Amino acid sequence: MPQAAFDADALISMFENASERGSAKLREAVEKATLAGLQGRELTLKNIRGALESVTQAVSQGAAKNIAGIDAASLLDKAVQGMDDAVLKAVQANRAALQQFVDRGADLREKHLKKALDDLDKFEDTLIGTVKKAAAGAGPLTAPWQQMLEKMQAGGTVSGQSAATAAEQFASQMQDTLRGSREAGMRAAQVLAESYAAMASGVLVGMLSALQPGSGEAPAAKPAAKKR
Repeated sequence: MPQAAFDADALISMFENASERGSAKLREAVEKATLAGLQGRELTLKNIRGALESVTQAVSQGAAKNIAGIDAASLLDKAVQGMDDAVLKAVQANRAALQQFVDRGADLREKHLKKALDDLDKFEDTLIGTVKKAAAGAGPLTAPWQQMLEKMQAGGTVSGQSAATAAEQFASQMQDTLRGSREAGMRAAQVLAESYAAMASGVLVGMLSALQPGSGEAPAAKPAAKKR
């Protein structure tokens, strides 16, 4: 089981005790839990997958014990929407980080940035894959998770649409931007590219800071782990 970096017990309790009247809060709670699982970590596919899997496990535990007898599919639908909202913010953070590199003269064909762009296109697959995994081993919730999976596969996700748009944007920039002799700038950009995921994580931290009501300061967060 991936290590949760959020209050899993609190999320389980929310789904266990959710009523029809209060179920609207579940989407926001799942989004925040997923983002908490990503905060302070590099925005790699592995870390995103780990956060999503931790959240889905907590959601399943709580939904399976819901004392109000709410339809499980309704609870899981809120959860999927919340995870999609969180992945959308990860897409936006990656998009902003990529744009910074482009603005500094980096070539998106450089291997580190090309991988980042390729990974961006896989964010939706990571989310869908997490739901598919949940559907494969959720016991009594297998059918509701399968229902969510079919819904996502049929209609796509908001985060997936945003990632596709970003990929198209940067592909167009690669084709249209004329590049001169900027060897020094390119060398500097290559060094920056090696810490791309850490930069994207920093962008996400800034976005989370802006979400804090009445606070002008970023929440304390561990620095992004360096690749070994």
